Amino acid sequence: MTTTEAGPELALCPAGARPGVQVLAPRDVPLGGPRAMAVRRTLPHRDRSFVGAWCFVDHYGPDDVAATGGMDVPPHPHTGLATVSWLFEGEIEHRDSGGVHAVVRPGEVNLMSAGHGIAHSEVSTPGTARLHGVQLWVVLPAAARDGERAFQHHAAPMVDLAPGVRGRVFVGSFAGHASPVRTATPLLGVEVHLDAGTRWAAPVDPAHEHALLLDRGSATLAGTALAPGDLGVVDPGPSTLEVVAHEPVRAVLLGGAPFEEEVVMWWNFIAPTHDDVVAARDAWQARSARFGQVPGWDREPGWLPAPQIPPVRLRPRGRSGRGGPPA
Repeated sequence: MTTTEAGPELALCPAGARPGVQVLAPRDVPLGGPRAMAVRRTLPHRDRSFVGAWCFVDHYGPDDVAATGGMDVPPHPHTGLATVSWLFEGEIEHRDSGGVHAVVRPGEVNLMSAGHGIAHSEVSTPGTARLHGVQLWVVLPAAARDGERAFQHHAAPMVDLAPGVRGRVFVGSFAGHASPVRTATPLLGVEVHLDAGTRWAAPVDPAHEHALLLDRGSATLAGTALAPGDLGVVDPGPSTLEVVAHEPVRAVLLGGAPFEEEVVMWWNFIAPTHDDVVAARDAWQARSARFGQVPGWDREPGWLPAPQIPPVRLRPRGRSGRGGPPA
């Protein structure tokens, strides 16, 4: 997934958040391509860059594909990150320059590692009437940043997590259930469903950061109200997170070990420095072998050109969120 965003205003945390819960409200962002599809983005944010190594949280739909055109993103590049695709409704066809051709379906996670460089396309399938899901990015640590392209798939079963709570563990381990998907840093990703009236003490690693993205319903996280689309973030410390569902809730629980490295995040590139980002952009514009070709993509546009680098030196982003301009 890609974006045309260059330097937007970012949503402020709303008043009323309880101590210990940082609420990141979403902002609307158009995806790249000839028919831009709007997503709601909570990370990166000017007040926060990461939750663990999760660095992008895009939430979209439910979209009527007949009205919006759905997702139609031509081949575009990535470096220094992994993409995690997770759907609630619809299907997306994925092709990449590692030779992978796959379909993203509800309940099935696809994790694509860019490493030193990859190109891929994403198009909602002809049979998709409604498209609804999340697209997540993970920043890769220095040890994995220049690795090989890779792709993993896992169909996560729906399991009981607690009375009134069900879910799918698509990344990491949670409540006795584990995903086989390998990650470069410790991460957690769980789709959770709570019945109305449920009060859930979600068991979490106190050494990790966690966030709850509310997809639908009405809920509080540690006493702080979340609106659909909000990302409620909790820093390391608690061993449980109290979630109260005032009506039926679907949400995505994310977590991970704090990511301590600083990186430059711009467009679809994550790299250690401004100069590394410029080099990646130049390589993409030159259609170099660093990113390769996407087999099976046979229509126009054949690729998505990169925007211009801003006329300032890009600053690194760390856990505080400072740096910029944002991706």
